[in-house]
Parts: sequence; C-alpha cells; structure tokens
Amino acid sequence: MVFKWKGQVIFCSFFICLFFFHFHYLRNMILKANQIYKSFGQLPILRGVDLSVEKGEIVSIVGASGAGKSTLLHIIGTLDRPDSGQIVIDGTDVGTLNEKKLSLFRNKHIGFVFQFHHLLPEFTALENVCIPAFIANVDKKEAEKRALELLERLGVEHRAHHKPSEMSGGEQQRVSVARALINQPALILADEPSGNLDSENAASLHQLFFELRASLDQTFIIVTHNEGLASISDRAIHMRDGQILRD
Repeated sequence: MVFKWKGQVIFCSFFICLFFFHFHYLRNMILKANQIYKSFGQLPILRGVDLSVEKGEIVSIVGASGAGKSTLLHIIGTLDRPDSGQIVIDGTDVGTLNEKKLSLFRNKHIGFVFQFHHLLPEFTALENVCIPAFIANVDKKEAEKRALELLERLGVEHRAHHKPSEMSGGEQQRVSVARALINQPALILADEPSGNLDSENAASLHQLFFELRASLDQTFIIVTHNEGLASISDRAIHMRDGQILRD
C-alpha cells in the first residue's frame, strides 16, 4: 500500500513538473511557425518550415541565395502570407487577422531593420523614428520623448534634427533601429542589416543588438550572410532549398 501511494505521488509530481515546464515554455514563446509553405507560380520557395523563437533570443538565419531566408522573414513579419501553415506571434495567430487588423498588429508588435535603411529623406532622424508611433496614435509628445530616448541609447541623439543625407551609413542604420524599437515590439526582424556597412560599422551594429537584448530583453531574428554575426548569435539556423536543415 505504501509503495502504491509513493508511486502515485511520483506520477503526480512528474505531471506537475511537466505542466509548469510547458507553461513556462509557452509564456516565453514569441514566435511559433508551423509547416510554412510558399510558392511563386510553379516555383516552391518554402517547403514546410517549422520555427520557434523564445523571448530574448537572437537567432540568425543563414544559407545561400535562393534558400528562402528573406521569404520566410517576410512571412513571419506579416508582409506576405503563406500558402499554408500557421504563424503565431506573441500569442496571436496572425493568419486569422484581416488586412486592417494585420496592419495594426504589425505596426505594434513587429519592428523591421533592412539592409537599406529606408529612412524618408525629407524628414529628420527624430521624425523618421516617430512615424510608426504616430501611425499607432501615440501622443506626439510621448512619441518624441520615446524617440529621443532611443536615439540617445543608440548613440545618435546628436543627429536627431539632421536629415538622412547629413548622416553616415552607420548613423542612418542606428536611426532605423530606433524606428524599429519605437513601439516596443515583441519581435525585431532584420534582413541583412549590416550588408551595406563597412566592417567596423557592421561590428558596431551587431554589438548593438546584444546590448538591446541585455537592456530591453529584445528578441531578434536576423537574416544574414555575415558569418561573424551568425557565430555569436544564440542560434544559427541554416536553410537550403526552402527548408531548415536539422542538426
């Protein structure tokens, strides 16, 4: 009888531990992509991609040109829809959202950093950073306060009232990172963010990502050909022919 009772206690304890592990895992999961397929015409680009990313991770996606890296990033970022599969970001199944709700979700929950910074040339650094906040209906004073704090954190506060043409490439890219962070998103997606920078500015930008992770617990998914960045990421995910290679 004693042995039976002990066995029941061990059995219950096991499932309690399993439950709390599963709860902790789900609570910290920022992205879950299940069986993502995408074709353009008759050309298959993504072939059943599964990907999970936890809060605070820095994940690099690497692979040869044409492997499907950027297509996957665009689908994760809700800039494109998959032919089939499910994308859950910060607890929301984005496939269930209509275009208007999807646009609002993207603006609030996802930040983008591209190889070419895409700053609007007619606006100052401060104005460029504020634009996503204005779209989200953040009060002007609050948006500018957030923007100035981010520009200072990223070391380009002295460029706040300068237009992109008056800044270096590295400064412009830091401003674009500030713009990506302005709405305090759950996820930052970066597509070759240092591809247009010299080695010194590229290394500085990579270090910045880790500093932002440390100070803001920010999550990054980065498509890159930079082996240095991939090697220092928490995980480097390798893609080939539209699939993630398994270890």
